[in-house]
Amino acid sequence: MNINTSSLDWDKTAGLLPVIIQDNKTLEVLMLGYMNAEALEKTQSEGKVTFFSRSKNRLWTKGETSNNFLYVKEIFVDCDNDTILIKTDAVGPTCHTGSRSCFKTEFNQNFIFELENIIDDRYANPVEGSYINKMRKKGLNKIAQKVGEEGVETVIAALAESEEELIGEASDLVFHLLFLLKEKGLSIQDIAKNLEKRHK
Repeated sequence: MNINTSSLDWDKTAGLLPVIIQDNKTLEVLMLGYMNAEALEKTQSEGKVTFFSRSKNRLWTKGETSNNFLYVKEIFVDCDNDTILIKTDAVGPTCHTGSRSCFKTEFNQNFIFELENIIDDRYANPVEGSYINKMRKKGLNKIAQKVGEEGVETVIAALAESEEELIGEASDLVFHLLFLLKEKGLSIQDIAKNLEKRHK
């Protein structure tokens, strides 16, 4: 979504608007920066986030020295036209300290998305001897079979085993389901969109 810079309320905050950077997959807030109209135009034209640095007093493209760029996926403006939200694909850590997020939040449920990223990487960069590589060589039927096996083991754990064992089996099930989705060219976002559609 391209934003018309003239539609934003730059006067309210002396020409600089706050910009929330959000991970496109996990929806985790990665950082907060500021943009003037020129920075927003550059961000939209190049597809990489550029801020106005208040300390440097100039335009600053995130990653210009570290190569940890923020690639733009979507841009949104709030109801008052004075705050910007940008969903991005982040290359490397976002924070200058080396942390994934400037707010040092934990993955928690977002780790499922990170696990999907790890599976994606194993497909793009196969590691000889890795579990995913071995299973891929056995084919779709074997991967699908593992989902079934883990599903049964999760049911058994729920009915007759401890909470810890249930968590372990459910974790195996989620991992293999993500694996199967990847093998079929799908992602957890496809599932989330379908669930949202059903809810409506």
